[in-house]
Amino acid sequence: MTPLLPATVVALYFALLLGIAFYTSRHSDNESFFIGNRNSKWWLVAFGMVGTSLSGITFISVPGTVGKSGFDYLQVVGGYVAGYMVVAFVLLPLYYRLQLTSIYSYLGSRFGMSAYKTGALFFIVSRTLGATLRLYLVIKVLERFVLAGSGISFEVTAVVILVLILLYTYRGGVKTIVWTDTLQTTFMLTALLVCLYCLLQAVHMPFSAALRQMAAAGFTHTIRSDPFAANYFWKQFIGGAFITIAMTGLDQEMMQKNISVRTLGGAQKNVVVLSLLQAGAVVVFLLLGGMLYLYVMQAGGSFAPAPGGGNAFMYQGKAIAGDDLFPTVALSMLPPYVGILFIIGLISALFPSADGALTALTSSFCIDLLGIRRRSPALDEARQKRIRLAVHYSFAALFLLCVFFFKIVDDGSVLQTLLVVAGYTYGPLLALFAFGMYTRRTLRGPAVPIVCIAAPALCYILKQHDAAWLGGWHIGTELLLVNAVVTFGLLWMVSKRRLNAVM
Repeated sequence: MTPLLPATVVALYFALLLGIAFYTSRHSDNESFFIGNRNSKWWLVAFGMVGTSLSGITFISVPGTVGKSGFDYLQVVGGYVAGYMVVAFVLLPLYYRLQLTSIYSYLGSRFGMSAYKTGALFFIVSRTLGATLRLYLVIKVLERFVLAGSGISFEVTAVVILVLILLYTYRGGVKTIVWTDTLQTTFMLTALLVCLYCLLQAVHMPFSAALRQMAAAGFTHTIRSDPFAANYFWKQFIGGAFITIAMTGLDQEMMQKNISVRTLGGAQKNVVVLSLLQAGAVVVFLLLGGMLYLYVMQAGGSFAPAPGGGNAFMYQGKAIAGDDLFPTVALSMLPPYVGILFIIGLISALFPSADGALTALTSSFCIDLLGIRRRSPALDEARQKRIRLAVHYSFAALFLLCVFFFKIVDDGSVLQTLLVVAGYTYGPLLALFAFGMYTRRTLRGPAVPIVCIAAPALCYILKQHDAAWLGGWHIGTELLLVNAVVTFGLLWMVSKRRLNAVM
């Protein structure tokens, strides 16, 4: 495949995004950018959020994990569905009752400005790291597998992609992203299903026979029963539930789209439908991973132990596993049209996770940290817009720096890195909201940021020695919950009783 063909596909794809952005951002104002004028259709938001919640990491990493851990990830996905129910029926009613633009303003009304800004800052740190990890992975794949031989470097690719994202987000914000995410989710899921169909045709067997072969190879194994292992079922399930509560329900990017829906009932429908669509999509990604391994086995690939466990297959003298599996097969071993579908699916997974994050981070920084809507005298619309644009461009530059940093420290497993980052950064957020909603105590303002920094540090030390200190127990996806419990305990220690708590 010549570099000109994928470049043309990307250009046409982006031209379509720009057209949608131009149409949807007409007559937009700051209210459109921040919460879409609270006029988004729930079904549109639900479908578009599938792309945001899955992202390029799911598109690349989940199929590659099948050789190492089978369908273990379904344990986490079951927890995700449970977590979405908590978001829909516990958190959303609170947000709508208080008519929040930024969900972290709840912490301000409950505990004061220190807790408010601490919550917003933890979101900003966590979402910046998470979004740029996702962005880095996709750019790496584009550079290695699509643009190789074109002379276009990783750095140039990163700059171009961020400029493209800026062009279609800087005006319409959430109002535009609701529509562009829907388009991109459609392309991503279509590419996924067509790639799965092409693999079934390539191995010359019906789906039922392919499932039997996957099972025989151990790829479909799901439930893990060793309570000391990091992938034990209840660890994965409970960890997945709290990851969703924190990374969706306490995340301004995800909730910004939800609270753009006119009514609470519509927002709740959105979350329930999203949970089911996301779970179904992950099942297809895992099946795709199994089919990728079956294909290379049938094609004569020789298998050997991969670094870190599981299997790698030898292709042209190289061991391919993990994040490299899907792009290698799609772009080097299957017909060119499959490679084009892969590229479309990949960039469709890239943009929803980056554009929404850029918009939400801009909103949180402007509203929560700079307080552009709290100032007295009030800032006019034009002044707010100038500040918003400056912050938007600054975050784009920060994204670029983070992507370059991850290129230096990459260890080859972005999915696990993302879950670990979420465990450390979303734990304090989960604890702050839980403390506000389920206790009648108030916090001493200056102590809040100290506690929220100390708790992840203590959890990091604990995780480094978990097996030795906990009798062989390995902390896995439950790290976020452990972090939240530690933070909650420390918050209790620095709190005092209050008779009338805000709910």
